[in-house]
Amino acid sequence: MIIAFVGLSLLLAMTPGPDTFLVLRFSLRGARSGVAAAAGSALGSMLWASAVAVGLASLLEQSATAYRIVKIAGGLYLIYLGLRVLLRRRREEEGFDLQHRSAPSQTPVAAFGAGLLSCALNPKVGLFFLAIVPQFVPPHAPLFSTVLTLGVIDTVVAFAWLVVITSLAARAVVWLRRPRVTALLNRVSAAILTTFGVVTVASAK
Repeated sequence: MIIAFVGLSLLLAMTPGPDTFLVLRFSLRGARSGVAAAAGSALGSMLWASAVAVGLASLLEQSATAYRIVKIAGGLYLIYLGLRVLLRRRREEEGFDLQHRSAPSQTPVAAFGAGLLSCALNPKVGLFFLAIVPQFVPPHAPLFSTVLTLGVIDTVVAFAWLVVITSLAARAVVWLRRPRVTALLNRVSAAILTTFGVVTVASAK
């Protein structure tokens, strides 16, 4: 049962999503920022697992309004992240140092916060724990502790995968930081994040 859950968690983690592209974007500024973004996303996942464990996330299933509000908030945040990438790139082209690491938006703390908000404002994570995780809870097992345990497993698996992505991006950072490559990746990641956001908001019915 646990092995099957680990396999499912890994499969879902390997599926590209907002968190993946967010971690990749921060990884361009260094492995520390990439790992911080991954850690923030992992904490956001644990928050959802905890909410499901205490029964709070059931509101998303029972209340269409609550689900819509959370989904729109998450979509707007992704749009904000995408637009911020484009605006920052424009400022860099006007003379800002591409390697300027002291900017608040690029610190590991900011990366952690972005990862946390991106995951915490994604109701699909909560619905995953609400709909999928209980199916792996053995009969008569304590629901609270078992859901939390499965939440920890899923979080660790997702975090490990994001760290792998960060490591690969950090190793290729010399190539990735070439002006043309960086500009292309920034535009692609901005477009993907913004698209995720627009689709999320549009699908909030």
